[in-house]
Amino acid sequence: MPTYTRKVIPRDQHTVSRSLISANAKKVLARLNEAGYEAYLVGGGVRDILLDGRPKDFDIATSATPEEVHQLFRNSRLIGRRFRIVHVLFGREVIEVTTFRGNAQEEQDDDTPDRRTNEHGLLLRDNVYGSLEEDALRRDFTINALYYCIRDFSIIDFADGVEDLKRRRVRLIGDPETRYREDPVRMLRAVRFAAKLNFDIAPDTEDPIRTLAPLLDHIPPARLFEEVLKLFSAGYGLATWRKIRAYNLLAPLFPATAAALAEGESDEVICQALANTDKRIQQGKSVTPYFMYAALLWPALQAEWKRRQDNGEAPQQALQLAMSKVVGRQVQSTAIPKRFSAPMKEIWELQLRLPRRQGKRALVTLEHPRFRAAYDFLLLREAAGETDEGLGAWWTQFQTLDERGREQMLSELTSAAPRNKRRRRKPASRGKPPVH
Repeated sequence: MPTYTRKVIPRDQHTVSRSLISANAKKVLARLNEAGYEAYLVGGGVRDILLDGRPKDFDIATSATPEEVHQLFRNSRLIGRRFRIVHVLFGREVIEVTTFRGNAQEEQDDDTPDRRTNEHGLLLRDNVYGSLEEDALRRDFTINALYYCIRDFSIIDFADGVEDLKRRRVRLIGDPETRYREDPVRMLRAVRFAAKLNFDIAPDTEDPIRTLAPLLDHIPPARLFEEVLKLFSAGYGLATWRKIRAYNLLAPLFPATAAALAEGESDEVICQALANTDKRIQQGKSVTPYFMYAALLWPALQAEWKRRQDNGEAPQQALQLAMSKVVGRQVQSTAIPKRFSAPMKEIWELQLRLPRRQGKRALVTLEHPRFRAAYDFLLLREAAGETDEGLGAWWTQFQTLDERGREQMLSELTSAAPRNKRRRRKPASRGKPPVH
């Protein structure tokens, strides 16, 4: 394990200003200090200010135990079993407070009630408390092990994190293979920080990732669902997607999608969806997990749908069975709550209905509660070259018209039906909804 030296960087040698720190975070720091505990702003809040950013989240590390923190703040709650932490609540703002972690490598190799690992080295429970220095060396990356002291306005750096910020690199603290085995999600975090900050991953930190990626299979699906949201819902999803694929991390997260891409399916719909999601987030707009998952699983659905149609199943039946199989396989890797899986399936089903516009079908489809999301998904597929051009434009215009205008468009569609009728008798393109 590398040797680390504590460095104290005085106020006149760094750019962290108290004016950039949440007022509520400063209240928590002050109360902990007044009660006789050590307390520091730590992690992303310090990192992002040093990078001239404006952090949204502020985390605090302290010598107080979770129970002692909870007693100090009536507006707090204890959470977590694997790692006990405290959330101090100020309306919608949550200040996360953690107790200094102890050095798990010294005199903690055997399982204890406060620290347990499984046969793969994965930490199942880690509530061993220690000193500030031990806490720093228990953190994952050097750039997240920076502590800001509100008493003298200094930054304490134990692992050359400031130097790594200057060199724009993500580097693990300690032996990378050991740290990844303790918590394989650190591989996803390395990729996420590299994409978010536009940093490189240090060679010794990236070398084990491709080999150890299968360790993610041992992470509970519910936790991986949350990690997927962090990966793709923070404004740099497209860059993250490319790194996920490059480091062989896709198969543990989306095994059916990885298999479909390996067999030749395109990821263009995914790239289009993530690019649009990034743009929406940058504009301050909301994004929906079910739409993102509909795109991330689309290649897998396409492959399974195509296979079933090739075996002679009708498109509608093939789609229903393909959806069940793809979602059933996916929830074994990353859990998808029903409140997300149900609308995701509706988006997919509507891809088969959108081309069918004759009679009252278009009006019924337009009234569907998931129409807008399905329409947006159709536009992604058109941009990816999956569908004939024109269907998206037709629905774009149809939405904007009044009742009379819509009747006129449907009348024109009916007038053109004899010419299209012969074409409809031909088998639909395998794996794609028929487009009229």
